Amino acid sequence: MANKTINSLQEVLRGLTEKRFAPLDFIGTGSVAERALSLALGDEPPMMPSSSCAKEWRQLAEALRSFDVSDLRVVALGGGTGLSRIVGGDSRRTEWREHPFTGLKEVFPHLSSIVCVTDDGGSTGEMLKDFPLISLGDLRHVLLSSVRSSILKKQYQLDDQKAIELAAALHSLFNFRFTLPPESPDQLWKQSGTAPEMLPKSLSGTLSDLVRRLFTDQRMKAALQRPQCLGNLLIAASVFSKLPSFFRTAELIANQKRLQAATLEGIGDLAHLIGAGRNSVLPCTLTSAQLQVLYANGVQVTGEAKAGAAERGWPVEQVSVRFSEEPRLPEQAAEELQQADIIILAPGSLYTSIIPSLQVPGLADLIRANRNALKLLVGNIWVQEGETDATLDAPDKRFHVSDLIRAYDGNIPGGTQDLFSHVLVLDMADVPGSVLQNYALEKKEPIYVDSEKVLKLGFEPVQARIFSQNLLRQEQIVQHDPIALATAVRCLYGLRVSGFLQEPKTPTVRITRQPQPTNICADRLLPCIRYEEISRIVSMLSFQQFNLLSEQPKEMEKEEREQLANLIINILWRHPDIRPDHLSAVQGISLISTARWSRCQQWDNIFSFYDPIDGCLKIRQDQVEDQSRLEMPLLVALGQSLLGNYCQEKHIEPVLFQGQQVGRIYWLTVRERQELNGFLSSEALDEFLQLAQLTHSTRQRRLYARTVNGQEGFMPPGLLFGQFFAWYLDNRFAPNIDHMIFSALKKEPSDLVVKQTETAHRQERLTTFFREHVFRGKKSLRNGYN
Repeated sequence: MANKTINSLQEVLRGLTEKRFAPLDFIGTGSVAERALSLALGDEPPMMPSSSCAKEWRQLAEALRSFDVSDLRVVALGGGTGLSRIVGGDSRRTEWREHPFTGLKEVFPHLSSIVCVTDDGGSTGEMLKDFPLISLGDLRHVLLSSVRSSILKKQYQLDDQKAIELAAALHSLFNFRFTLPPESPDQLWKQSGTAPEMLPKSLSGTLSDLVRRLFTDQRMKAALQRPQCLGNLLIAASVFSKLPSFFRTAELIANQKRLQAATLEGIGDLAHLIGAGRNSVLPCTLTSAQLQVLYANGVQVTGEAKAGAAERGWPVEQVSVRFSEEPRLPEQAAEELQQADIIILAPGSLYTSIIPSLQVPGLADLIRANRNALKLLVGNIWVQEGETDATLDAPDKRFHVSDLIRAYDGNIPGGTQDLFSHVLVLDMADVPGSVLQNYALEKKEPIYVDSEKVLKLGFEPVQARIFSQNLLRQEQIVQHDPIALATAVRCLYGLRVSGFLQEPKTPTVRITRQPQPTNICADRLLPCIRYEEISRIVSMLSFQQFNLLSEQPKEMEKEEREQLANLIINILWRHPDIRPDHLSAVQGISLISTARWSRCQQWDNIFSFYDPIDGCLKIRQDQVEDQSRLEMPLLVALGQSLLGNYCQEKHIEPVLFQGQQVGRIYWLTVRERQELNGFLSSEALDEFLQLAQLTHSTRQRRLYARTVNGQEGFMPPGLLFGQFFAWYLDNRFAPNIDHMIFSALKKEPSDLVVKQTETAHRQERLTTFFREHVFRGKKSLRNGYN
């Protein structure tokens, strides 16, 4: 026993005394790339074994930081905030004015950004009401962030300080927002805080021409009446300057190739003018596009802003892009991807930046075809509510990096294979626990790295300190640092060409869920056409009031009518899934005073309904005081109107047992097929009524009935349709429906409780019915919702 113990001890001592260590072995743990990045980013080694090691470490750090990348072509893809931050800092923030020259653009001279164009919120959404253009907001954001010191100095003969001052002036001009219509170009310049004389002569002259065009070009005047961001308008003005003045909306839509060429030329001219470089910022497509998000409960939401604000409480099942016609990838973007030495998928909104861009036909294939480029995915730092706060396979757990990869794989044509090889992520060990705790109080959680799962998926995770230490120190904020990230990318490329960047191994886990094909809008209903059509329909409605004293309705005064019409148009616009033909059965709006409101509230507390007799949406007067209060009753009544005049007769009969009422029977007779004026076909109407738990008589084809036991609650089909319509559009508006769906579908149905299983399946079918028949959405990929 003693000899065995001695031998064991000798073996351990021999290993400790004979083993040779490399200097990098003393720098914590992790891969060679992670240790090298630690040095290059300025981390202090945990121990200093010798002066020679310290010297070698310094030499390595300097070699990586100074690695020559002047000839490399780099392409970064993403949306507005995440992409702009890594390209050159977030150009919407005030502090950008003081430090505008940072990030990838200052390290890589040949940098191009390919920007997602599905944004439809804020000023961009306002512009989409008037112009048949792609979304310009994220393009503006990245364009300003791409302004380079070297180009400004060379182009306008400036020194370093003057270049910073010019970038600050551009920041004020491009980020200026107004809510009241400006009266003149001079007023607009003055309000922006920038004057033409603050700019170089050639720059001042062209920008002044674009500002004047906002007032002289008839196509642009309407946009000035809405809340706008001046930078977006300048891009639009640059585009319209390339088109004949007689090309209005109809001509622009009919001449898509010419419009797309003008869009690319207008963006390129402005990029050159402000010192970003002509092809530095490119749209992922020149075709009008809208984001569509399908949730695991079967609801499909159209619109990036709508999806971003959704609080569905369900994981995202599928993301797709609805193109107005066959989408076109700009030739310049294709060339950049083909020639790229480095391709970066930027951090940012998971479902509203990278994925929509990669759904443009051909774009993902071009990335895959480039076998020589270093391809990086920069992981997000924080969980994003509504997007990355639940996973499809396990809705109650939070997102990890592997979940991000799975989401990409399931929503990009062809999956993630060859789109990226390495995942650059923040090492959360570098973030103080107190900061994470503060974020937790705000219900924000970090996305932790699950390296083993990432490796099994066939990707190499690289953790590095790529957050802004200044923001952390000054504001307790954790965000990607443009300088640190650009340095990390440079170092990874240096390691790769030197043969020291570990390549990912063959994946051991395969992801099989594949996305649906490209979704092209059959009716070419561009947002501006939809807005124009909705506005036209609402303007033709009658607007009446019933007060306490009058027996007959009174036409509303012009000012009141216009105010209410604008509220209604804004509500309808906010929900892109509402189609103009959803208004086909609506003839007017009738406001009824609270004192005269006599509708029975036995089944609900909704103060609106659709009256098929006169085709009016009847709304209690106090519900129209503001848009937030009007929205729910308007949507419920509008939903009811889709059934039109379906009901010919309805009544309730008591069910008696030994003289005591034990229930009720609800009888409904629908109109003849040729008399129906609703949105649904007679077959779809029959399907809905049966989903509403009415039994179709086998003897009388127009008769339906439902038995209600005891004091059991009952929602008549018209009210159910209206509330479900409102809930589908925004689940906040019908909490009882949300509770019904949530409780039925979230619980695992038990085979022992037949009623529970039937309820869950009925709610699935009802949601599917609304998605496919009412909102004309896609079929779900999951069998449960087909």
